[in-house]
This record gives sequence, C-alpha cells and structure tokens, in this order.
Amino acid sequence: MFTFILNSLLLGVGLAMDAFSVSVANGLSETGMKKSKMLAVAGTFAVFQWAMPLLGWLCVHTVVGYFTKLEAFIPYIALALLLYIGGKMIYGTLKGSKEPEQEKSAVGLKELLIQGIATSIDALSVGFTIEQYGFGQALICALLIGAVTFALCLVGLLLGKKFARAFSKAELVGGIILIAIGLEIFIKGVFF
Repeated sequence: MFTFILNSLLLGVGLAMDAFSVSVANGLSETGMKKSKMLAVAGTFAVFQWAMPLLGWLCVHTVVGYFTKLEAFIPYIALALLLYIGGKMIYGTLKGSKEPEQEKSAVGLKELLIQGIATSIDALSVGFTIEQYGFGQALICALLIGAVTFALCLVGLLLGKKFARAFSKAELVGGIILIAIGLEIFIKGVFF
C-alpha cells in the first residue's frame, strides 16, 4: 500500500510540472489574482489531471484500439493549444494596453480550460500505465495526482505573482513560458 501511494504521488509530481509552469505564467500575467480565483485555477488543473488518467484507464478497458491511433496526435494538440494561449499573451503585451493602470483578467475561463486540456493531455496515457489497477485503485491514484497538482499549482501561482513585480512585461514572460512548455511536450512526444 505504501508503494502504491508513493508511486501515485510521484506520478502526480511528474504530471503536474506542466500545470505548475503554466500556473507560474498565470501568476506572472495576473498579479492581482484574488485567492478565490487562484483556488479555481488550481482546482481546474487538478480536475483535468485527475480526470485524464481515469479516462485513459477507461479507454484501456473499453476502446483501447481507437485511442492508440489518436495517441500520436497528443503532442501536436498540446503544442497548438499552448501556442495559441502563449501567442495571445505575447501579442497582448506587445500591442499594449490603453489603460495600463487597470489590470485586466489575463486568465479567462476559455484560456483556463484550454490550458487545463493542454497540460493534462499527456496524463491520458497514464491510464495505460495503471491499466492493471482495479477501478478503486485507479480512482485513488487519480485523486492523489489531482491533489498534488492542486498544491503545486497554488505554489506556482504564488511564485508567479511574487516574481511578477520584478518584471515590467510579466505577461510577455508568461506567454514565452507557455510556448516553451508546448514545445517541450511536442519534442518529448514526437522525438523521444
């Protein structure tokens, strides 16, 4: 049991790194984010990281043949989604705001959902690695992954907000980070 929990927590840390990095970028781009929104952002990432391994596990036990055909497209999808969000952030920074004293919400619902999908899509394949688990074990594993993701995303948001004060173009840095994460997912998924 100890090994199962430890493995699940370590799996959660590994899977949460992309969401952590995106959370740092979100904190950089929206320094005035309220605690309630921070909880919602971290919760969104946690839900996606919880659901994707379960979905992968379900696919293995039902429609594995169809899913394996789509698995090759995962890096391309993640890259496209993060390029879109990162590019939008960079464009917004370079274009400039007409009202610099009034901070807009940099992380809207649409962007957050895209980020959640993009950072958790690789967790879908984790369902293949836990296919030998029964449903109860798969659920507990996914819950632990979600809990780790939630905690790390909150830390990422706080770090992003703290360091944003040192950058005059924090949203630019956040956009670059998102694009770099997309490229990293793509390179790992296609070439390794």
